[in-house]
Amino acid sequence: MRAAIVVLCTCPDAVAAERIASALVSERLAACVNRIASVTSTYRWQGEVRHDSEQLLIVKTTHERFDALRARIVALHPYELPEVIALDVAAGLDRYLAWIESETRTD
Repeated sequence: MRAAIVVLCTCPDAVAAERIASALVSERLAACVNRIASVTSTYRWQGEVRHDSEQLLIVKTTHERFDALRARIVALHPYELPEVIALDVAAGLDRYLAWIESETRTD
């Protein structure tokens, strides 16, 4: 079984979030993308502290698909420097982890 990962990605609005989420799932780069409609991000950008409302994507995929997924997010994302952070899944329901693998398989 390929190792599952969760990828976090913030988007500026619902339009960008839906476009990215739909592309990732339809292209089998992700098995599932959850959208959290409103998060507030506080960060330093170009010398100033910013506070912005964003949408958070929680993407379920595999290590094997990460490089292609990252490239696709960068291609679709409106930000100059999009957040794309991958976290290893230490454990989970075996059937769910197998489902992630089957839905992202390209062979």
